[in-house]
Amino acid sequence: MNILLVGEFSRMHNSLKEGLQELGHTVTILGFKDGFKDFPVDYPLITKWNSPFLKKLKLGVYKLTRFNINSWFTYRQFKKNQSKFTGYDFVQLINENCFYCGLYYEKKILGFLFANNKKVFLVSCGTDYLNVKYDFEHPQKKSVLQPYRDGKISTKDFSNVLKFSSKKYKLLHDFIHQNIQGIIASDIDYDIPLRGNPKYRGMVPNPINIKKLVVPPFSSIEKVIIFHGINHDSYFKKGNDYFESALAEISRKYGDRVEIITSRSIPYQQYINFYNKAHIVLDMVYAHDQGFNALEAMAKGKVVFTGAEKEFEAFYQLTEKVCVNAKPNINYLLEELSQLINNPDEILEIGKRAKAFVKKEHDHIESAKKYLNIWNQ
Repeated sequence: MNILLVGEFSRMHNSLKEGLQELGHTVTILGFKDGFKDFPVDYPLITKWNSPFLKKLKLGVYKLTRFNINSWFTYRQFKKNQSKFTGYDFVQLINENCFYCGLYYEKKILGFLFANNKKVFLVSCGTDYLNVKYDFEHPQKKSVLQPYRDGKISTKDFSNVLKFSSKKYKLLHDFIHQNIQGIIASDIDYDIPLRGNPKYRGMVPNPINIKKLVVPPFSSIEKVIIFHGINHDSYFKKGNDYFESALAEISRKYGDRVEIITSRSIPYQQYINFYNKAHIVLDMVYAHDQGFNALEAMAKGKVVFTGAEKEFEAFYQLTEKVCVNAKPNINYLLEELSQLINNPDEILEIGKRAKAFVKKEHDHIESAKKYLNIWNQ
């Protein structure tokens, strides 16, 4: 099969590509490289005019004319190579706005893909119209809307999420859903809002290429090493403020018994090198399930503070911890961290179970097979 994967978040499509290639398929990735993470892309799209002066110029043009220069640049880059994006058996969009264009140019690009390929699917693995709508309608649900509701994030800084609740993005959502063959969720957080949707084809757990994540296991622990990787743009969305407050108390309480490593908005490879030496990795507090960063750390035998709510445990029929369910509660985080620091053998046991869990449930080849089954239905 000839497959086009459009967009990249947290290495999801690269891992899926590797699984599909091992099954004998031809796979191409088109899209941006996910910012500073700089993931490999076969046909990269580049955001232009990024100097402070040119950014102001772009904003000024938009305010005066409503003309989005970024969207136009992206469309031109796509059009230059559009002959390379036709005739695929399957196309998968990683998001409802994977080209980051305004409505007019996003529809032009997507319209070309719909008209010139056999089947197109959408994978829900980030914010989109349906899950933002669901989260607003279910405020009790643990979600990235919580810090916005708590006033920690301004409407302007949260615009990349709120945009999906606007009328124009509803039009884009409708256009996409009229032309795709189905939607696939990548984890429980995106599965829940899709249940009952006629286009929903089910959940396929995030594909993880375990062969690329080999790290020698810890035989013993003398000093507990905790890694906290911060992406400045998602500081409050991930709950980094809770983690930082908890770590400050952990440092005061345990002193030389712990080593705390904190990074801020660094490239993916550098990020990986930092946390390879850690026993505990702090990921996020507003999730039901694990995203890519958490799963890759778990595959290396780390104890990860991330999403692990009852829906996740029920889906995988778990009776023992494979990670720590993080919550937006400093005292709770302190208690969970202290329990591990005082019982380092528990870190080793959870790490072993985490590694076995990812190998069993998230193997990139098995995930690729599940995608193929859905695409071929």
